[in-house]
Amino acid sequence: MLKVLSIVGARPQFIKEAVITKAFREKGIQEVLIHTGQHYDANMSDLFFSDLQIKKPDYNLGIGSGSHAYQTGTGMMKIEEIVLKEKPDVLLVHGDTNATIAGALVGAKLKVPVAHVEAGLRQTPKDMPEEINRVVTDHVSRYLFCPTALATNNLKAEGITAGVFFTGDVMYDLFLSVRNEVNIEETCTRYSVRETEFFFATLHRDFNTDHPERLRSILEAFAEIANHCPLILPVHPRTRKAIQSNGFGDYLLNLNVIDPIPYADTVALLSGAKCVITDSGGVQKEAYFAGTPALVMMEDTGWRELVEMGFNTLVDADKEKIITGALSEKPIGEITPGLFGNGDAGSRIAGIIAEAVERCS
Repeated sequence: MLKVLSIVGARPQFIKEAVITKAFREKGIQEVLIHTGQHYDANMSDLFFSDLQIKKPDYNLGIGSGSHAYQTGTGMMKIEEIVLKEKPDVLLVHGDTNATIAGALVGAKLKVPVAHVEAGLRQTPKDMPEEINRVVTDHVSRYLFCPTALATNNLKAEGITAGVFFTGDVMYDLFLSVRNEVNIEETCTRYSVRETEFFFATLHRDFNTDHPERLRSILEAFAEIANHCPLILPVHPRTRKAIQSNGFGDYLLNLNVIDPIPYADTVALLSGAKCVITDSGGVQKEAYFAGTPALVMMEDTGWRELVEMGFNTLVDADKEKIITGALSEKPIGEITPGLFGNGDAGSRIAGIIAEAVERCS
């Protein structure tokens, strides 16, 4: 039986894995799942595994927080031991985290074909950790599964054409499935807001949380926006720690601050919000799935299509840009059918891997 070793460690990867593990099961593919423990907080990890019905990890590495070198190096050592033991036919990684690059390097060095889900994304600055992770991973991967046509073009520009597939986005698969089951009005009521009359925000990237002036600017913007309209902020563990250590707690007094929430509630709130404000690559994309405009607190984004079509807006950590963008009534772009595929990315990925391995055996 075909054996795939999959590696996850952070929220967007949990969401992608929910789709992949189901597709593998339907294709009769044996999957061995490693959780590196990057999102080690129970609300950020256990919640998603139970909520999305992801199979229990076969291995939990418990790496937790630490420097990029620590997470990547420790991950490589532990993943290598498992690969040598399990002898998978394919090693599958998602996205652009330290778990991604650790797994990809181990697979490449041990000559196990690497499959990269969400390949081909590119953004500036080029020295940001996520960009380094995704570029290196793409260049050592055998199978590159691209969520958009732009991602395939990015790879072509770097000379990567073999093993490249435009499959669509697995996060879109799951979003569509969950969106059909949630009650947006009921969910909004549970969180004490009215549909289309609140903002939904997330904040967790280290380039925002680990720099006090950027963090202060963002929180000041949130506080001002909340004077005009309710703002819901699920707080990431890193963000909570940064706010406390910098003494910025007063900025939260007028916000609807909550712990991380189930994925279904996130889908409902993204769908019901007036606007989304985020520094998450996954959330800015999910906002588009929901038909809700997003302000992106980054210098650049891997989802440039959404900015170019006028749906999302880059505001970086600029207080005035965030406030103006949130409180203005700027028209948004149109939804482009098929931009992220047709909701069958997981099945296509499983099928491509199965056929490719069969041809090579």
